[in-house]
Amino acid sequence: MNLKYYNDESFKNSVLYQEFIKDNSGKGNLRIRAYVANEALPIQGLKVIVSTTWDNAKIVFFEGETDSSGMIEPISLPTPKINIDNLEAPIGIVYDVETINNNYKQIFKVLMYDGVCVVQNVIPEWGDI
Repeated sequence: MNLKYYNDESFKNSVLYQEFIKDNSGKGNLRIRAYVANEALPIQGLKVIVSTTWDNAKIVFFEGETDSSGMIEPISLPTPKINIDNLEAPIGIVYDVETINNNYKQIFKVLMYDGVCVVQNVIPEWGDI
C-alpha cells in the first residue's frame, strides 16, 4: 500500500488527490480526547495518526501528540458532501485514528460526515502510562 501525506505538494498535484477531493468535497471536524481513571487523568504526549485508505493508498492527514489536557483540537477532514435536499441517509467516510504509547498501538475507526464534529475518546487498554 502506498503512503501519501495529504499536505504534501506532490500529492496535491496527483490524479489520486483529484479523485479523492472530487468524492470528498465536504468538511468534517475530528477532536481527539485521551484519558484514564474515569476521565480524571488526561494523557499528555499520546502520539496520534489520522489516515484513510483510498484507491490502495494510505493517506495521512494528521500526525501529532495530545496536549496537557489530553486533547487534540479539531482536525478538519474531507468528507462526502451532504445533500440536504434529499431523504437518503448521508454518506460518510471512515478514518483510522491510530494511537501509540510506549510501542502499544490502538486503532479506532471513525465515521466522518460533512458539517459534523466528532469527538473520539481514547481510553487505552495498556496498564501503565
